[in-house]
Amino acid sequence: MATRKIEISYSESGNGWVAHVTTTAPRKTSHVVRVSRAELERYGGGDVHELLRRSFEFLLDREANTSILPEFDLGTIERYFPEYAAVMKRT
Repeated sequence: MATRKIEISYSESGNGWVAHVTTTAPRKTSHVVRVSRAELERYGGGDVHELLRRSFEFLLDREANTSILPEFDLGTIERYFPEYAAVMKRT
């Protein structure tokens, strides 16, 4: 299995953040993720970077990086994976 690599950069935007996430394995993909302040609180609070890292680890445990949407709001993950909120709060 190829080694996963997750690179994250983000900036504040309106009532939250916009992140640019690049993953590798099996091939390089790029994603734009919007995170609202409410989503940060809902999924565990704390650091935006850490939440994004844990979120992408969660996604990569369940699907190939090539299957991850190229652009989405963080809460979209829960629509596809109902256990997302509970897993984020545990970790």
